[in-house]
Amino acid sequence: MKKAYIFPGQGAQFPGMGKDLYERFDLAKNRFHQANEILGFDIARLMFEGTDEDLRQTKVTQPAIFLHSVILAELMDDDFQPDMAAGHSLGEFSALTALKALDFEDGLKLVSKRAQAMQKATEMTRSTMAAVLGLDDEVVEQVCEEIPGVVVPANYNSPGQLVISGEWNAVEQAAEKLKEKGARRVVMLNVGGAFHSPVMEPARQELAQAIEEVKFQKPIAPIYQNVHARPETDPDKIKENLIMQLTSPVRWTQTIQNMIADGATDFYEVGPGKVLLGLLRKIDRNVQGHKVEI
Repeated sequence: MKKAYIFPGQGAQFPGMGKDLYERFDLAKNRFHQANEILGFDIARLMFEGTDEDLRQTKVTQPAIFLHSVILAELMDDDFQPDMAAGHSLGEFSALTALKALDFEDGLKLVSKRAQAMQKATEMTRSTMAAVLGLDDEVVEQVCEEIPGVVVPANYNSPGQLVISGEWNAVEQAAEKLKEKGARRVVMLNVGGAFHSPVMEPARQELAQAIEEVKFQKPIAPIYQNVHARPETDPDKIKENLIMQLTSPVRWTQTIQNMIADGATDFYEVGPGKVLLGLLRKIDRNVQGHKVEI
């Protein structure tokens, strides 16, 4: 039996997140105070008292989910014994920090830099994302190639659920064509912009510089990275893949399938919400999914 730990990305946030941990554990309280200092704003207050709208700001969302996930992993203490791990988009930074490839301060600073760089990139180009339900990946990929302008597959979330991303008009055109091809639904997403697409190139360049300046250690277990869905333990390779992540698709379906092929039988979601456990059931019902609760 092998344990796989999975860490959620943007979209898992909710008002009040982390407040119970802050009230119950000194470790959590100390991490929140440390985060307020590092970020230069009161993220604890926004997480505990903020509205949905407050938490949807990219510069808040990403550090908030990172904080919640990493604190949970730390509170597990000796029970956190992964044979492998993965994180969905932003969750890759949480996973790397939990795996001790990054220390807490460096991890949070990189997440904050990533969020700010992505925010800037979204303001440069009118862009969006859309979830495509009920079509084979190959059909979606082909339609994206045929549309003029920038539109690409961004998140391979589960069989029959692929998110596309790109310039606003190109995504709208692709959405119409995908409906004609038989998509069950195409849902325009309420996001700041076109994550995991070429629109994020300015953000990738900015984040690359920050990542290169940070020292990464060898993780305590292999991390299956978004860009190729394969395990890595080499710090230099991990850094390369993290840099590419912003403009590359999140290959989540393939990541989970590869982890299962490598022996994972039990998956533990570490962080807010249960989004990844829902995707896990759609990818393979034969493995066990667990929500980490302290």
